[in-house]
Amino acid sequence: MRRRNFVGGLIGVAVWPTVGSAQHMPLIGFLNGQASNTYSHLAAAFRRGLREAGFVNGQNATIEYRWANGREDRLPGLAAELVERNVTVLVSSGGLAASLAATKITKMIPIVFLTGSDPVKYGLVSSINQPGGNVTGISFLVNQLNAKRFEVATRLIPNTRVVGFLSRPSNPARATDIREVQNAASALGTNLMEFQAESVQEVEKAFGRARSQDVSIMLVHTDPFFNANRVQLVAAANKHAVPALYELREFVVEGGLASYGTNIVEAYRQAGAYAGRIIKGEKPGDLPVQQSSRFELAINLKTAKSLGVVIPQNMLVAADEVIE
Repeated sequence: MRRRNFVGGLIGVAVWPTVGSAQHMPLIGFLNGQASNTYSHLAAAFRRGLREAGFVNGQNATIEYRWANGREDRLPGLAAELVERNVTVLVSSGGLAASLAATKITKMIPIVFLTGSDPVKYGLVSSINQPGGNVTGISFLVNQLNAKRFEVATRLIPNTRVVGFLSRPSNPARATDIREVQNAASALGTNLMEFQAESVQEVEKAFGRARSQDVSIMLVHTDPFFNANRVQLVAAANKHAVPALYELREFVVEGGLASYGTNIVEAYRQAGAYAGRIIKGEKPGDLPVQQSSRFELAINLKTAKSLGVVIPQNMLVAADEVIE
């Protein structure tokens, strides 16, 4: 059967697959826009949540992984492969594009998404409390924190005059997020300068330009590509002595100055738990989209010292984690 015809036939049908004698072991599709080596700790968190729900990969469940390795153009095809495998539940992660691809390819197979974007705004669900249809998921609110992260950046570097914003033009959420950051900058009377990068090489050049244009601190946009290449990104920032605020503590562990955002590891664990509940028979449309409610500030004092940055005492007191 040709893939196009097969997938097209699935899209119009809204019937949940059943877990029973016809399928002795649930098959879980795990679609991710990034690479397995950089997201392995998140995949492990997902399996932990699945295990807490009573399902262990290789024992009473099987996980089929599909990694796009940063190639968003591959996601529709990878999603189609998992649909053709007739997975019991499809988990989409590693960027908004993965979830958009999953929800477009099937209206039948239950989907659990992970996203830092507004799932209602981007059409993943019709409502947070009552998603409806075959989709639910975890929203870890990183994109909605743009204004707050801008404020944190200016508090880390007092008397900030110019804040940089590093973004990837092809990110679906970029246009909305840059407007939010611009509004935050206007409210605080601070200049905002945007820098764009689609590759590691362009990231390097962006930090070089930021240094030459006296950017006080760089606010790094929430983006799966930046997350997947966090080691190189942090190295570029430190090489050009540009203080930067990131979304995840993993950047700070790698030597980044500071991060403010939600615990993405916990979000992946929650996704595993939701997948387990769906396997047991709950309908995704009846499960409210879970939203992260705890935000964490992490600061690397060793990096601050190397950059010549003196972190205000009130920020050190407010930090959830300080790496020395």
